Amino acid sequence: MRQTFDEATDRSFGPKHVPLIRKAMADQGLDGFVAPHEDEHQNEYLPAANDRLAWATGFTGSAGAAVILKDKAAVFVDGRYTLQVRDQVDQTVFEIRDLVEGGVPAYLETAAQAGQVIGYDPRLHSPDALDRLKTAAAKAGAELRPVSPNPLDTAWGEARPAQPAAPVVPHPLQYAGEDSGSKRHRLGQGLADRGAQAAVITAPASIAWLFNVRGGDVIRSPLPIGQAILNADGSARLFLDPAKVTADLPAWLGNEVRLETPADLPQALAELKGKTVVVDPGQSSAWYFEALGEAGASVLRAEDPCVLPRACKNAVEIAGTKSAHIRDGAALTRFLHWLATEGQTSPPDEITAVSRLEAFREATGALKDLSFDTIAGAAANGAIVHYRPTLRLNKQAEIGSLMLIDSGAQYLDGTTDVTRTVAIGQPSAEMAERFTLVLKGHLALARVRFPVGTTGSALDALARMALWAKGLDYDHGTGHGVGSYLGVHEGPQRISKAPSNVALRPGMIVSNEPGYYKEGAYGIRIETLQFVTEPADIPGGERPMLGFETLTLAPIDRRLVTVGLLSDEERAQLDAYHARVLAEIGERVPAEVREWLTQACAPI
Repeated sequence: MRQTFDEATDRSFGPKHVPLIRKAMADQGLDGFVAPHEDEHQNEYLPAANDRLAWATGFTGSAGAAVILKDKAAVFVDGRYTLQVRDQVDQTVFEIRDLVEGGVPAYLETAAQAGQVIGYDPRLHSPDALDRLKTAAAKAGAELRPVSPNPLDTAWGEARPAQPAAPVVPHPLQYAGEDSGSKRHRLGQGLADRGAQAAVITAPASIAWLFNVRGGDVIRSPLPIGQAILNADGSARLFLDPAKVTADLPAWLGNEVRLETPADLPQALAELKGKTVVVDPGQSSAWYFEALGEAGASVLRAEDPCVLPRACKNAVEIAGTKSAHIRDGAALTRFLHWLATEGQTSPPDEITAVSRLEAFREATGALKDLSFDTIAGAAANGAIVHYRPTLRLNKQAEIGSLMLIDSGAQYLDGTTDVTRTVAIGQPSAEMAERFTLVLKGHLALARVRFPVGTTGSALDALARMALWAKGLDYDHGTGHGVGSYLGVHEGPQRISKAPSNVALRPGMIVSNEPGYYKEGAYGIRIETLQFVTEPADIPGGERPMLGFETLTLAPIDRRLVTVGLLSDEERAQLDAYHARVLAEIGERVPAEVREWLTQACAPI
């Protein structure tokens, strides 16, 4: 459970491993290989055995790709990782390219040569992404060829970690709120209504949600790796490594679920011959589409049927996540008290801060795991959006600087994710001004009311307007979905500049996390989780409006607020939030912390 601070990789990974990959490429008659970050299950966070991009390049971010050719190579990252990738990757081996602007397809068009054969592993690419790669390679006159095994895995060889085999355990109804049979029959009817006889489910979060189970195969997420076939009559076949099957699991699943092994999956897909089968091109790799096509099934490309109902939390899940956030808020408040007292007279280093925060969460007695490795960025490190402290990078906080702490926890009743930026000593006027601009955007997104059918992309500008007015912005999304004792990043909902066709619906949990980052100086982010409330009338209005209810309960550093930049409405909103924090957290912390919290939550 504990966060470790050793380097997972270093700059030597590229120089050491790329030659091995190139030798394996040559043995397979390949001139290149495309290595995505995603694994066989399109996971964001990966088991160590599937962290291929990190092994090949040294880059450990949660999104990226690499292309390794005979005489050149490139690694691709998005705006969150522009600083991190320079630190982790040897640029004499890899050119650094933008993952979003052009990305891998644009690189292939110009870097590949006519007649070259470039390999890919069909288990690691979605069919839509693969189509774009094939088109790009064709424009260059190159051929994109499926390979098995892939040259990266061959080069990794015996040094590759074993596949995870954590036990798969029941997730009780007191947390799930709906039994698996009800979910399966409800979704099965939806398949039948679309004229489909089955759906292939490959996303670990969907497996966990559909069967009301949890596992531990994916770092910081209680997810089991497996596959399932859901039939229109509500029955299912679940494919799990037998080493993961606990004694009570078969009875928990019931007689409508047939437990099988991953080795049985190819035959099970072949048995879908002549049937219409739903497969999600965004969640399932090209291998499934090819296998079903060869079997003679009719593939219906459609969203995983679990995705939307999983995102819309039921009443039990909402009640659970509220409890989790109160518990977590008390632990975080104890940490913020420590940082505001001892941390001011003797500023901690990043590793000390991370360890102290985790200790407060462990003291709840309910912590199952962190929901991601804690980000504690002191001074300039706070400007690295997905920074993680290590023994090499660990930085001491300094008087007159900021510390950004982005952290979260996994509890049986909910998943948390919260960021607070704290002043160490007296902040500069610029720090306070830019913190307040971020706060204004945060408050705007917390109080907005919006009609049914509104997407997160329609709301994103609210969080940026105050920054934009000063010529400032941030290069990440404003909000991501969050699971219920599942992944801390969950779709399909999001709040982002990027277009979205998924409307926000009641029960969806999203983060609210605008920020500002001054490279080489400091970073600011304010993040709470909130859920979409049911439509309600507004006095004098003509239609009911959805809204948000804030889940996260922890004080915001008032020393960083330039009060004159806030409107009367914003001041009242911040005061009301702090009054709620004090009311719900005050009795759950020791007396000396409660005394500090009373001052920290005082009206501004």
